[in-house]
Amino acid sequence: MTRVNPEDITHRRVLKIALPIVISNVTVPLIGIVDTGVIGQLGLAAPIGAVGLGSIIITAAYGLFGFLRMGTSGIASQERGRSNEKELTLILVRVLLIGFLLGLLVIAVRWPILEVALRLSPASLEVENLATQYVNWRILSAPAAIAIFGITGWLIALERTRDVLVLQILMNGLNVVLDFTFVLGLDLGVQGVALATLISEWAALILAIFLCRKSLLYGPWLKFSEIFNKSPLKRMLTVNNDIMIRSLLLEAAILSFIFLSSDFGDVTLASNQILIQFVFVSAFGLDGFAFASEALVGLSIGARTQKAVRRSSLLTSFWGFIVALSLSLVFYLFGNQLINMMTTEIAVRAVAKSYLWWIILIPVIGFPSWMLDGIFIGATRTRDMRNGMIISSIIYLITIIVMRPWLDNHGLWLALHVLFIARAVSLGIKYMDLELMARR
Repeated sequence: MTRVNPEDITHRRVLKIALPIVISNVTVPLIGIVDTGVIGQLGLAAPIGAVGLGSIIITAAYGLFGFLRMGTSGIASQERGRSNEKELTLILVRVLLIGFLLGLLVIAVRWPILEVALRLSPASLEVENLATQYVNWRILSAPAAIAIFGITGWLIALERTRDVLVLQILMNGLNVVLDFTFVLGLDLGVQGVALATLISEWAALILAIFLCRKSLLYGPWLKFSEIFNKSPLKRMLTVNNDIMIRSLLLEAAILSFIFLSSDFGDVTLASNQILIQFVFVSAFGLDGFAFASEALVGLSIGARTQKAVRRSSLLTSFWGFIVALSLSLVFYLFGNQLINMMTTEIAVRAVAKSYLWWIILIPVIGFPSWMLDGIFIGATRTRDMRNGMIISSIIYLITIIVMRPWLDNHGLWLALHVLFIARAVSLGIKYMDLELMARR
């Protein structure tokens, strides 16, 4: 078992883990921006709509498997705390196999996925045909994209977030180069955009495997019976199942917020679409510190060091709070200018600015729930996360039912804030139980 001294958990260590993730998250929107910008150079509306629709379908399909990253991070960090090098290698092999199998499953069911998506979001026949072409090519990278989720979680658990940054830079950088080559150079249109992402995701998986080569090639010799041992597989299944339920409920809450916005007219819907991007930016900005808490809390629990668990939680949350305050300040000082950059429509600008104060509050209101997510993932207390999300979703729904008729769109924004508060309270109540895990 690894000995973890609380004094080893320092501000510098937290920042070393978190900052590469913060930087890599900045590159995440790059793919969508470049895809849209390059295809937009063709001067046709249908290809732009097709790439947008196809990207949403793929993102939703892959997003269902984001639990693989979170579950892997928590389990692997605890095994690292126990100095169990063999089990760490086994976890890596398992997530690679699971990622491939899930990816093949997505490819196998792509037609029903497409059918449902196009029924939910009908478009012109030309857009639907081009979107189908995009999805049919892009989905061939599903095994690579989903396996990368697991490898990313494994690298975070080992505090190798610089490698995560390298992966993002390669994947997004190569995608940009191939976009220009295939679309503007070879005139492949929508197919070229899909091929660019397909190739970049497989290239990223090859690099990820190379970065993990010491464990895969030079680690302890693994037996088939060890890889498919029922006990760790059952644990991984339980953890990932809880996280998947939690993630689906959270995604349902966000989607319901957007869908319910449409009841207030096109202008309010458009303003909410713009403002919700600030929420996503806040979550991305705090991800690095939530990931740091996953790695350090998991390590401390695996090493059975309660004081290190507490110190990891406090230091990562301290930096999360600093970032949250900074984001609120940025939104307060530059929110109007940012809204002006995102739309030229006068009416939409005016409505969005009237709700800006909700956005100024969101980083500070939301950061406790985002940080506690990371802490509980590191501790693999995923049942608490699942149950907390169920309770929070019920409170969110009640708030919408009661407040929306009274406060209109302000009622929606209040409900979203209540959701984050309820998530923080439901997990905060369980925090002391989490610390006691390190004594057992």
